Amino acid sequence: MATSMRGLTQFIADIRGARVRELEEKRINKEMANIRKKFKDGNLDGYQRKKYVAKIIFTYILGYKVDVGHMEAVNLISSPKYTEKQIGYLAVTLLMHENSDFLRLVVNSIRKDLEANNEVDNCLALHAIANVGGSEMAEALAEDVHRLLISPTSQTFVKKKAALTLLRLYRKHPEVVPAAEWALRIVSIMDDHDLGVVICVTSLVMALAQDHLDAYVVCYTKAVDRLHKLVIGHEYSATYAYYKVPSPWLQVKLLRLLQYYPPSEDPSIRSALYQVLQTIMNNCAEPSKNVQHNNAQHAVLFEAISLAIHIDTNSPLVGTAAVLLARFISSKETNVRYLGLDMMAHLAARAESLEPIKKHQATIIISLRDKDISVRRRALDLLYSMCDSGNSEVIVGELLRYLRVADYALREEMVLKVAILTEKYATSYKWYVDTILQLISAAGDHVGDEVWYRVVQIVINTEDLQEYAAKVAFEHLKQPSTHESLVKVGGYILGEYGHLIANEPGYNPMEQFHLLHSKSQFCVASTRSLLLTTYIKWVNVFPEIRPQLLNIFDRYRHVLDAELQQRACEYFALASRPEDDDFLPNVCEEMPPFPPRVSALLGRLSRKHGDTEDKRTWIHGGKEANLELKAIEKVTPAATNGQAETTDIMSSLAGLDLSAVTTQATTEPGSSYPPRPVVGPNIDKWYEKLTYTNEGVLYEDVQIQIGIKSRYQGHMGQIAIYFGNKVSAPLTAFTAALYVPDTEALSVSFAKIPPSTIDTRSQSQQLLNIECKKFFSLSPILTVSYLAGSHQAVSLRLPITLTKFFEHVKLGQADFFERWKLIGGPPREAQAVFPLELIGSQLDLKKHKDVVSGNKLNVLAEIDPNPSNIVAAGVLHMSLDGKVGCLLRLEPNQEAKLCRLTCRSTSEDVSAEVLKLIQKPLQGTKRPA
Repeated sequence: MATSMRGLTQFIADIRGARVRELEEKRINKEMANIRKKFKDGNLDGYQRKKYVAKIIFTYILGYKVDVGHMEAVNLISSPKYTEKQIGYLAVTLLMHENSDFLRLVVNSIRKDLEANNEVDNCLALHAIANVGGSEMAEALAEDVHRLLISPTSQTFVKKKAALTLLRLYRKHPEVVPAAEWALRIVSIMDDHDLGVVICVTSLVMALAQDHLDAYVVCYTKAVDRLHKLVIGHEYSATYAYYKVPSPWLQVKLLRLLQYYPPSEDPSIRSALYQVLQTIMNNCAEPSKNVQHNNAQHAVLFEAISLAIHIDTNSPLVGTAAVLLARFISSKETNVRYLGLDMMAHLAARAESLEPIKKHQATIIISLRDKDISVRRRALDLLYSMCDSGNSEVIVGELLRYLRVADYALREEMVLKVAILTEKYATSYKWYVDTILQLISAAGDHVGDEVWYRVVQIVINTEDLQEYAAKVAFEHLKQPSTHESLVKVGGYILGEYGHLIANEPGYNPMEQFHLLHSKSQFCVASTRSLLLTTYIKWVNVFPEIRPQLLNIFDRYRHVLDAELQQRACEYFALASRPEDDDFLPNVCEEMPPFPPRVSALLGRLSRKHGDTEDKRTWIHGGKEANLELKAIEKVTPAATNGQAETTDIMSSLAGLDLSAVTTQATTEPGSSYPPRPVVGPNIDKWYEKLTYTNEGVLYEDVQIQIGIKSRYQGHMGQIAIYFGNKVSAPLTAFTAALYVPDTEALSVSFAKIPPSTIDTRSQSQQLLNIECKKFFSLSPILTVSYLAGSHQAVSLRLPITLTKFFEHVKLGQADFFERWKLIGGPPREAQAVFPLELIGSQLDLKKHKDVVSGNKLNVLAEIDPNPSNIVAAGVLHMSLDGKVGCLLRLEPNQEAKLCRLTCRSTSEDVSAEVLKLIQKPLQGTKRPA
């Protein structure tokens, strides 16, 4: 392009030829003056405008400020010529920020390019939206980008750019993207034949699903299906094989997406996923000599191990993974060691037993001294996660030894983790105090206020520890070099409990005073303020050193620091009161025990995780920390500045109760918000008929027909669903998902994952396995979506009702009426009177019997004296709640044109449900009286 614009080529050559900066600036100023003059004169053709804007862009790239050319760039975007439009878009994305007023002028031009049939114009517009995309532009153009993504006429490279542009808009302005509304349509593109499109759309789905788990639940099945096709079926083109590994980037994204959802209970999905994970691990059993092949395989393998841990830590897959990880942490390659340690930390954070990991404790401790700091950091994380009461002393001792030589970048995190582990797994309170004070002495400036706050809390709350803590603190203060945090701890503890050791040799009040006061001259004002409080406590318990303490208060009354001066004046007034006055002892009483609370250390550690990455599915710190992940995030939100951080620390001292925080349960795949079933005269009629017949049409329109055949035995059942394509084009991106209102009462699952395509004028059969566990009243909902020119979706009630699990019972007349009386009336009886449907003037007795027998109740002949009455009996089978008997009487009154239906059962719920299921088809379309 530059060669076609000689003026631009010459300008670039002049700039490059400038020997000094002054000559370069002179040439640029001359050119900018010329450009301003040309723009002011006007009458420029497209070529000249393009050339001058290109010079402005080059000047801007060199780092010079430009304040001209914005309007010309806007005009270039509207040009029909590609070269001019390209320069215009380049200028807009480089020269304008997202809140620029000029951007409002280009929105219509960008929309026009998005709607054009020219793929290149589409891509230029998408690039501009993704790179600039302010809130106004996002709000105006998000739907146009979505339309390009879902359009069946869009080229693959346009779809890819549209998906990534939408992802960029969502990350910057999530409120402009109706993510839940677009869920089914976006997820359907995961079935695209082009893996490049699938990779981009999967990235978009990952971001959307993290915030809208329920809406995007169908992506779980899609991800498993695509993984199965890649890893097991080898359905991919050679273009997407990276060193013989099928599309490793897509595999990693899909495996990570599955970790945002709880493990599926669907046996077909679990089986397919198990096959995929097993194959991935088997492929990595023997390393290859090709480094790139190994890297690609390892990327997929580590994500597969992470998913296996997420699904079930006790599965054989995790056992295989543990063996592989043991090999990886001893690898000669730095990257492999890093990933191995990180994944082993994940296993330690979720596993029921840490024994397989403890076998490699020595290797992990050696990794603390690895030449690479990233490996050292992962070794620290792993030691933190695998620590328990059995190995806490060894790990904490090793971390304390390493702390003295550790990198400064690691020390703050190490201090937090050592403090947490020491408190959590302390075998004795004395060991806790010794370890924490050693930690404060060794870490120095890297000890946060949370650490010494926590020590004080525990000492105050543990009466047996107070004397020992005072002695240990005194001994640590004797060291020539004492860090200020240690002075704070010593001052606080000695002020409260120094009198407990005052009668022992070497710990008398005067020695305590001289030792502590000798450290104050090296401390900041806030620490000296704390020491003044210690001194006023001593005035109360050590009257023999009162003169020396009064002298200190008197000296501090004249310092410039306001806090120190105020404390000194107040304490001097208190200490000067008569000795027989009870006021001072009341003011200086010992601190009462703190109420139970959550350690602020956990909150400080959790704030180390940023919010710019994908949401974490686990954290370092063992199983308990992961169970409480959401609770901790609620209790201690990330601090945004120093003031907020201080507030968080102080709030931890006000008392926090973790048990009071409720965690939000994650929804399982298949348990999203109830889809709304379609309604209509034919649909209701089809459904109603299928409640008392075994086969028939469930739904039909011009594109698809859905029919079913069913069979039931005891508490088990099976339904064959037939999806028929009625059009002369395949139904692509086909998705069938089940919603079961009460999964604890009813289990419904596909025997295998439904196909993603139904060929032209053909039929696909899918089997559903059903189990009735307990009483239920709501039918499952089947949601079917597919692409047939446009996206279609329909939700249907499946005719799986309680009566499907009844079994016939034969009873004689005496037995029937005896049991009828035994059950009695309400509440175990349900009764309804409704208008009678007649054929002419005759009773349709055959239909009544068909409905009753179709609901699996045995119609008993010659039981009732009235031949028009229908008597029936059955037993409901449930796998968890056992069997429940049910008796029924149908008494039509032909003269009054009314019918009485009575159900009696040992369960009042069953009586009411059977009545509802049988009454509706009997009364037809008429309403009950």
